[in-house]
Amino acid sequence: MREHRWETTFPLTFNQVLAVGERLASLGLKPAVATKDVICYVEEWTVESPEDFDQLDAWSTEDMTLIHVREGWRGDFFLLAGAYHTIYQRHQDVGTYCSVSHPWRIREALQLHDQRSMLWVGFRHAHSFVRVRIQTREVFTPGETCGDRERMRWLDERRAAFLEAIAVLELPIETHVEKDAVALCLPDTTIPFFCSWPDAFGPCQFEYNTSDAFELLVPASKLAATFAPEPAGVRAYLTGFSEEALTEFQAIEPGARIAYRCSVHCSLNDLPAVLEVIQPDGRLYATLCEFQTQLLLPESDDASAIIGVVGFNGQFQIEARLNRAPLDADAMVEWMERLIGHPVIYAPLPAFI
Repeated sequence: MREHRWETTFPLTFNQVLAVGERLASLGLKPAVATKDVICYVEEWTVESPEDFDQLDAWSTEDMTLIHVREGWRGDFFLLAGAYHTIYQRHQDVGTYCSVSHPWRIREALQLHDQRSMLWVGFRHAHSFVRVRIQTREVFTPGETCGDRERMRWLDERRAAFLEAIAVLELPIETHVEKDAVALCLPDTTIPFFCSWPDAFGPCQFEYNTSDAFELLVPASKLAATFAPEPAGVRAYLTGFSEEALTEFQAIEPGARIAYRCSVHCSLNDLPAVLEVIQPDGRLYATLCEFQTQLLLPESDDASAIIGVVGFNGQFQIEARLNRAPLDADAMVEWMERLIGHPVIYAPLPAFI
């Protein structure tokens, strides 16, 4: 789901990160200590070839995904997605996954949602899918009422955005308003259909699945064409393939930046060593502490909070993510700064990386 997020405003040393953990412990929370095993999520690690991943052999890894990144791309999305699909068919297995993303544009200028949205067309074992996600200008998480003064506009814009995508894709998806939120459904309930990324006004994403591996290539390409003539940031995600298969994928339109995404099992103390491996482009994230806010704010509405460590370019920062804001905006910043011990700013994550 969409989350509220704050981050520290200047780089921290790893010793300062550990000091934040000690500060949280002094408040009665239970943060990870230096020797505790954590899951470190690595993203955007630029590599030259799949062999570079061996640099993480000192730790156990999983969820390994190779990403082909193309910035400022102006090609034919049908041909690009089709090329990935052709190679996917030769190497598909139960654990393989391939998807290609491309932005699309909502025709009508909206006040509460960005015109730039994102789609993915993808292939899993025995089926294909198209996923559509829209981006809001503000974050109102499920259950929050602070956006209620414009609820009708939120609902109208949300339905309009989805209806544009549904019309271009020619999918049998119905939209309606249920319990003051937008709802999406299929008349044929036997078709796998999923809605996710919920906020206070309904889902921000849907995924439509089909057993026909070719059915969605042309419709997805039509939706991608709504972004023209602006150059697009395009990504292909590859999971579960052999090095032989990855070499074949790499031959598709050579020149893409290759990045890895994975999970690393290590001790909290190992984060500087992992960060050194994935420099200069790689980013890492690990959870430092999880808690319910009523432990520290007993008079306010309860929220789930995660204090995390973010590492990039040899430096660290602290982030805080909450599934709802228990205080108003100004009070939240003040409380976060007292909690963490460093200045913070409100910084929701982008929806499309």
